[in-house]
Amino acid sequence: MTVAPTLPGAVTVRAPAKVNLELRVGPRRPDGFHDLATVFQAVSLHDEISVTRWDDWQVVPAGTYAALIPTDGDNLAVRAAKLIAEQWDVDEKLSIRIDKDIPVAGGMAGGSADAAAALLACDQLWGLGLMRDELAELAATLGSDVPFPLTGGNAMGSGRGDQLAPVLARGTFHWVFAISDVGLSTPAVYAECDRLRDLTGSATDVPEAQVSAELMGALRSGDPVALGAALHNDLEPAAFSLRPDLEELRDAGVEFGALGGIVSGSGPTVAFLTESHEASLDLSVSLAAADLCRDLRRAKGPVHGAHVVSAPRT
Repeated sequence: MTVAPTLPGAVTVRAPAKVNLELRVGPRRPDGFHDLATVFQAVSLHDEISVTRWDDWQVVPAGTYAALIPTDGDNLAVRAAKLIAEQWDVDEKLSIRIDKDIPVAGGMAGGSADAAAALLACDQLWGLGLMRDELAELAATLGSDVPFPLTGGNAMGSGRGDQLAPVLARGTFHWVFAISDVGLSTPAVYAECDRLRDLTGSATDVPEAQVSAELMGALRSGDPVALGAALHNDLEPAAFSLRPDLEELRDAGVEFGALGGIVSGSGPTVAFLTESHEASLDLSVSLAAADLCRDLRRAKGPVHGAHVVSAPRT
């Protein structure tokens, strides 16, 4: 792990990763995009963003995946900070320390979590007093996955996935995340989804995106077995087409005792739901022995959304 000091006067915000419990992709629209219906769950893998005033914009990488953090203007946390500064006429530059524990390019919204955390941290640092719905509006302009890490918990997303509504749920769910060496391009996965639908002739019969009653019922009851059976991702066939090894990995996890396995978002992370903390340990050992993925991470959900963990006293 790379260690970097947190600068004096910094505001630090922690934001969670997500898993898509269900992802329904509607028919292709005339503009080439799709309406989505999805259910997010925030899980206990977190990034921490620390912001402090500086004489120029800079990104300080830290944490498990420090080497994979972009340090230029394409970094979503930097874009978020510059956006909120522009919107509220703040003429200051920031040092942004990113302590990254969420896998990079894994379909778990790590970059989106960083952007959400940066928005909240800047609001705190500059004393703007913004409401969460105001931050969510800004977040949606940065990307469809950015609003959810602000809220956390369980939520249903519609439109591009950025229009959120809370989901009634009970209980805690235990996950094992199998991390791949090579990422998957989100546009490439959607393009492959369209190609497969055209190839099979199903493109004209794609229903409007709608979350299933089975999944919502499983969350309300807190039943992990029912939730495992209800996991679904319309992008999974496309991800498997581009990366057949992911299907082998998913099947192996289920064979080793997972209640269900699913590609998270557009991938390539495969998420396995287990019955308990102990079961997640057992599954991790089995998957590690099979040597089908680069890394394995265990987590539980749902967890809270982005929140301030430290700030200078005023």
